[in-house]
Amino acid sequence: MMVARALELNETLNPSRVHMENTLLATHVFRGKDVESALVHVNSSMPLSTVTRCLFSLCQGVAAAAAPPHPNLQWHYYEFNTTCRYAEEYVRHQVKLIYDHDKSITAKLLRLVYSDCFVTGCDASILLDEGPNPEKRAPQNRGLGGFVLIDKIKTVLESRCPGIVSCADILHLAARDAVKMAGAPGYPVFTGRKDGMKSDAASVDLPSPSISWQDALTYFKSRDLDVIDLTTLLGAHTLGQTHCSHIVDRLYNHSGTGNSDPSMDATFRDYMRKLCPPKTKKGQHDPLVFLNPESGSDYTFRESYYNRILRDEAVLEIDQQLLNGDDTKEIIGEFADGFEDFRRTFAESMYKMGNINILTGNQGQIRQNCRFTNKGNPN
Repeated sequence: MMVARALELNETLNPSRVHMENTLLATHVFRGKDVESALVHVNSSMPLSTVTRCLFSLCQGVAAAAAPPHPNLQWHYYEFNTTCRYAEEYVRHQVKLIYDHDKSITAKLLRLVYSDCFVTGCDASILLDEGPNPEKRAPQNRGLGGFVLIDKIKTVLESRCPGIVSCADILHLAARDAVKMAGAPGYPVFTGRKDGMKSDAASVDLPSPSISWQDALTYFKSRDLDVIDLTTLLGAHTLGQTHCSHIVDRLYNHSGTGNSDPSMDATFRDYMRKLCPPKTKKGQHDPLVFLNPESGSDYTFRESYYNRILRDEAVLEIDQQLLNGDDTKEIIGEFADGFEDFRRTFAESMYKMGNINILTGNQGQIRQNCRFTNKGNPN
């Protein structure tokens, strides 16, 4: 069971998860309740094993965040420390306006957060157009979206309280609101980040979606995330799309064998081959396919992503690879059996990812335009 797995993992947890002794999200996301609304103060000396046991045993509301993992971030920072006290409401309203007409915005924002935080940290460098070759132009970032929504939110905030809300905070607040609208739990976004002032595609080291689960875990650990975070955050693939070019090797020439990936269910392979024909010429159309056909155009959070892995029906190879590790396989089984487990843990892992290499205080700046540094802003 995951409780035992989590307690065993506690023996070798990385420093980031150990620090969650004081910052772990409340686990009252039970029967639809939100993490954010359930934050309660706990004694900072509460053993991590107790908190972890609570998180993975469906406890109904004990545990929480006494302080963010970075001393300069605060919960509801703008409400209590600036003249832009309604910043989060402004963000939520703009996200809702877009979400009502384009539910794909959730997947786009999640990918933006990942592409930003896993490179140079959560500094909104992925949003910059400035420079000869910014991050968004890296091959790994092909097809990124959501920029127009971030621009719209920034315009609204600058008109109401100029120079106060960072683009980095806007991105995390917007992603939180969008995933909640799609069926994930609400979770606290501690704010007070500053924006980075450099973006270079050469710094983008995002891995291929065809890597092994071991290589993926090594990559996550380099960002102070662990096996639970890996298995949880990949669950974002419960919604969204990918290009056929990311999976044609699985379908036709896996590892150069001339055959399909043997870990893929044969019936599902045949179904995907109808959507993704083999590449036979340069410039051939590269269709988009849903990462989770059961979610499809509804773009909703569902446990079916994990059930599909168990049935050997994952679209991306990295998702199917999760079945090959003892820890990842056990976590997948728990998430497939209990969707609330996934919803709670997703909130915690998003919270942790949102604090990778952040800028605060005198670091960085508050951009007036999310696409340009203040010095490079053409307006």
